[in-house]
Amino acid sequence: MSIEKFIVLALIGGLLIYIISMYNQLVSLRNRFRNAFSQIDVQLQRRHDLIPNLVEAARAYLGHERATLEQVMTARNNATTATAAAAKNPGQGEAIDKLSAAETMLDKAMGRFYAVAEAYPDLKADGTISQLMEELSSTENRVGFARQAYNDAVMVYHTYREQFPSNLVAGFCGFTPTRPFTTEDPAARQGVKVNLGTS
Repeated sequence: MSIEKFIVLALIGGLLIYIISMYNQLVSLRNRFRNAFSQIDVQLQRRHDLIPNLVEAARAYLGHERATLEQVMTARNNATTATAAAAKNPGQGEAIDKLSAAETMLDKAMGRFYAVAEAYPDLKADGTISQLMEELSSTENRVGFARQAYNDAVMVYHTYREQFPSNLVAGFCGFTPTRPFTTEDPAARQGVKVNLGTS
């Protein structure tokens, strides 16, 4: 074998190894944001499980606030459906957008629930409701941390995916963009303030 052929084969081999390493890096980054989404999924499931318990416990105190309770449950059910759809493929940007919108609506409904609950000292003094609200608040914090980790992983994936020459491998091999998980309402970004003190 001549030296020229050896050099050509070495260059081709080096190029293939480089392309394979870019592909593997894309797979690794995609799996990282998918794993980060699974952490969001766990926390959202916990949140969605706590809300019906809170609504049911508050029903005795807020019987004539039926519309508020129904709005919370409708928003919760929509968010549960959107979470399940996004969990099937967290790489699908449209599913993440729908989840973001559903969670924003749930945040707004919960904000109205808390605003109504403020007017009922007996409700705030109830031990079960107080505990559920505290668990829900703790879960909201976990959702926030999980969301940040997911968004960071998505950013790293997108950065690598869009850089040259990995963008060529990404396009050829079907590594599509996804979207970060954000809330649409600036007020919802601030979280819900819960006052559990008795009046």
